[in-house]
Amino acid sequence: MKIINNSDSVIIVLHEIYGINQHIRMACEKFSTNGYDIICPNLIHVNQPFSYDLQEEAYRHFINNIGFYSATKQVKQLILEAKEKYNHVYLLGYSIGATIAWLCSNGENMCDGIIGYYGSRIRDYMNITPKCPALLIFPTEEKSFNVQELVDSLGKCNIDAFILNGKHGFSDPFSENYCAQSFEKAERLVSNFLKK
Repeated sequence: MKIINNSDSVIIVLHEIYGINQHIRMACEKFSTNGYDIICPNLIHVNQPFSYDLQEEAYRHFINNIGFYSATKQVKQLILEAKEKYNHVYLLGYSIGATIAWLCSNGENMCDGIIGYYGSRIRDYMNITPKCPALLIFPTEEKSFNVQELVDSLGKCNIDAFILNGKHGFSDPFSENYCAQSFEKAERLVSNFLKK
């Protein structure tokens, strides 16, 4: 998916395990109305996104058929192509997309910034130190790990990490975990980050 406004800045939007669904399309359109060009690659290589009730199946598909290494390689290639056309390249990822953005952040002169929403697997890659500004937004509640401990251990330069009220998916209006107040706070954080 691409939206071209002939901007000098592009946001590469990285979706969750579900693929390019309503939420991701809406996010792309919103950033497009702010004047950015948008590129949203299909990282899971399926024509139709998984529905939310197929979370386990979607996760298994990503882990077994794609994986973080392959997806990161694909996104890094996309960044290199984008850098030939754009003055500014940003990555914005949700969940696995946030972890992929994180994995791309330590390349020299790769991106101008990364934004990650609830990148829970970042905890598996704590050896990475971003070479660009990073905005990481986490929910207060995650089933599989202690969010506060992760955020405390991210105290490196270049990283702004925030914990907003809610669960994984709080910024997705189509998710049962949607939290309007946290969504709005996150929107302000992202807007301020992109203006820097």
